Amino acid sequence: MQKDDFLSDEFLKQFQTGEELNNFLKQIQKRGIEKMLEGELDGHLGYEKHQTSDNPNTRNGYSNKKVRTSFGESEIQVPRDREGSFNPMIVPKRDSMVDGIENVIVSLYAKGMSNSDIEEQIREVYNFEVSTSTISRITEKVSADIVAWQNRPLEPVYLIVWMDGIVFKVRENSKVINKTVYIAVGLRRDGKKEVLGLWLGKNESAAFWMSVLTDIKARGTEDILITATDNLNGFTDTIKNVFPESKTQICVVHQIRNASRYVVWKDKKAFTADMKHIYNAPNQEAAKAALEDFANKWDSKYSYAVKSWRDNWEDLTVFFEFPLEIRKIIYTTNLIENLNGKIRKYTNPDRYRDKLSFPTDEAVMKSVYLAIREATKKWSMPIRHWGIVLNQFLTIYEKRVRL
Repeated sequence: MQKDDFLSDEFLKQFQTGEELNNFLKQIQKRGIEKMLEGELDGHLGYEKHQTSDNPNTRNGYSNKKVRTSFGESEIQVPRDREGSFNPMIVPKRDSMVDGIENVIVSLYAKGMSNSDIEEQIREVYNFEVSTSTISRITEKVSADIVAWQNRPLEPVYLIVWMDGIVFKVRENSKVINKTVYIAVGLRRDGKKEVLGLWLGKNESAAFWMSVLTDIKARGTEDILITATDNLNGFTDTIKNVFPESKTQICVVHQIRNASRYVVWKDKKAFTADMKHIYNAPNQEAAKAALEDFANKWDSKYSYAVKSWRDNWEDLTVFFEFPLEIRKIIYTTNLIENLNGKIRKYTNPDRYRDKLSFPTDEAVMKSVYLAIREATKKWSMPIRHWGIVLNQFLTIYEKRVRL
């Protein structure tokens, strides 16, 4: 059969059902695995089959082994060596599952499925049994991945870093308490986004963010040009203590949400429309005039909201210092808000018995890490209009960008 004929329309016509095609592909995979095992043994012994060698360790026949793959359960022949030192990578000793199916299990777990749901899904789709204890063992491997990922070196410079926290309910000492997973996302000099890390604390505070920023610096980051945050009290000063040259932009979306918290329903539409004139102004002077109009209209009724704009004005309007393309990226933490939404979707605590909380700190961190892995799979391209944005950053911060 020629390569171009494989899986052509004419070739596929010989299979009457999907099951027949699946069985054919299963046999192809079985042969492929066995060929790879032979190649691994060749490398282990240092010579190919039927060649002569001075190596006292020689081939010693085969053993049969049942393995589980994405095409179902198969029985393969695993080559042996006389010393018993050969441990193949593709199907390690005491393991009956090929990596592909393990990746499927981890992916399903990351999407919020419980161990029992995964067990049922594997049985229905691949027609073999995987116990919940095996699924737990596979997902437990993620803990080591988290440690390595959390301690990896970071870029020396990030153009923008967005920071936020997500609150989860976690069981601790027979009580369920709120804990915050802190997330930082950086924009690299190649225009791609990167989650810098995850940190777990009891509540969001400037003091804890100090430890987060210190960790980022310790892992190799020397400079952050712009930080985008919520309006947590003391956050700006905290950032300045670790990255003194960084500009801090308070998230306008957080500001709108906080200012609207006590507005009655009948006023909300007009209230938010008037705030829009502030942050959509062409420059800071026009924004200041819009704030005065907003205050004249609403101060008597919602003085707290007006005061919150005035108190945070300097950090709310940093984005006006930049060209339009950069403004659109930094003036809101929409990017991290969208990421948080996907994390919420995937980190469904329904996989646990009490249906309300995560049983341990490790469980919540594992779930969030896997959710991030799923949510960021498409982060392979630079952000939109990257060429223009990079040129603008180089114009403003040439020496710092080229650090």
